[in-house]
Amino acid sequence: MFAEAASANTTRSYATALRYWAGWHVGRYGQPIEMPLPPSCVIQFIVDHLARRSGETLVWELPPALDAALVASKLKQRPGPLKLPTIVHRVAVLSSAHQLLKVSNPCDTTEVRQLLAKARRAAHKRGERPSKKTAITAHELRAMIKTCDEDLVGMRDRALLFFSFASGGRRRSETASARVENLTHIEDGYLYRLDVGKTLQDGVKTGGSPDKPIIGEPAQALRAWLHAAGIQQGPLFRQLAHGRVGGALSPKSVATIIQNRAKAAGLAGDYGGHSLRSGFVTEGARQGIALPAIMAMTDHRSVVSVIGYYNAGAAEINPAARLLEGDSPTQVQPE
Repeated sequence: MFAEAASANTTRSYATALRYWAGWHVGRYGQPIEMPLPPSCVIQFIVDHLARRSGETLVWELPPALDAALVASKLKQRPGPLKLPTIVHRVAVLSSAHQLLKVSNPCDTTEVRQLLAKARRAAHKRGERPSKKTAITAHELRAMIKTCDEDLVGMRDRALLFFSFASGGRRRSETASARVENLTHIEDGYLYRLDVGKTLQDGVKTGGSPDKPIIGEPAQALRAWLHAAGIQQGPLFRQLAHGRVGGALSPKSVATIIQNRAKAAGLAGDYGGHSLRSGFVTEGARQGIALPAIMAMTDHRSVVSVIGYYNAGAAEINPAARLLEGDSPTQVQPE
């Protein structure tokens, strides 16, 4: 039931987390995992994988032999502790599994919550911050667009960049799954009906309108690509090989196109699939667009999740930073 309701990316991440839990549990306790787990098991998992400072070094409790076995079985990418966001995610996945099974949830105990809270505070004191992709605002987008030639690859990438940004900063999975059938012609371009995304996983649209306008240059670029590629139905953005148009791009391919175009434009930063999304919000704030209007395009459910990008973009135009410009400077009298 969960796999049917969730997105493909979410299903994969949950499956990966649960496989890891199962492998770790066998190695740690010598027996298969069985729910409900006791809170002590969850605490042991956190302590095993969480780096903490001891003197001048960081230590963790995962036995080296078990660590090596998890890496050898490809449940773990590399030896050593896990990053705090990964630990939090895997505890959250285990919590969801217990909720679905309607059994006592060990992740919801005071001990587990307090341990994770202390871990967050410790990580913050060590200077660890969540890593975010560099935002692609209008300036960066224009630079990337200039790298796109007039061949099929260039036309596709130009249309993809414009579409992903102008339609509200689409996630890479949303861009990869975009289809011709969801386009409606309007006077200045298109309306694109978004029917795939995180806000649609429960079957109820909770953000703005599902119709996202694509007008002006983005519409022109999209129209040129579709005409040149002869695409009349199916996926909007396709693989290209030796001048031939193939199947739909994968979400990973979308991210790779963004990274390659940023590199070709000589942009410094860590760019990826999320860069256009954060850049759309940041640019909107810089241009003074109201937060509700931006959220109607991005389909963010929570103000909390979008406000960081919005504040970053609005910081440089914050009128409170110019209080002294309206003040008459005091004249200093010479002695």
